Amino acid sequence: MTTIPHAPTASSDQAMWNRVLTLFAHVERQLTQVLQRKHGIGLSEFRALECLAQAADGELRMQDLADKVGLGQSSVTRLVGRLSTAGFAFRDLCPDDKRGVYAVITDEGRQRYAAARGTYGEVLSAALNTAGAVPELARIVQALRSGV
Repeated sequence: MTTIPHAPTASSDQAMWNRVLTLFAHVERQLTQVLQRKHGIGLSEFRALECLAQAADGELRMQDLADKVGLGQSSVTRLVGRLSTAGFAFRDLCPDDKRGVYAVITDEGRQRYAAARGTYGEVLSAALNTAGAVPELARIVQALRSGV
């Protein structure tokens, strides 16, 4: 069973933010481990595949993908390079603007995303359930789940 470090109990904004970061780190760690073990992809790769799978025509400008997954331009370039090496995506030039570069999901990328999506949902729910049992994090989990 995974243990979650106890967050500070003070009521300050900093203490609240530390609890959010504790929750975030716990969930991210669980997702990262299981996605890598079961599907051979990292969390950033999963998120990029999700964005591409949901995009019109399965493609996004590299900068838009970077914004959606929370990475800088050079990091998303390396990420798409890893996806390309794995056969999950490729780079394509914009036909109207040769400076514009797109990331495009492949059929294999769609299949890997579809296979990993259920795992992601299950692990996310389990991680939030575990965190919700920690008194210092329970209100945050409840607020997230209620959409507040």
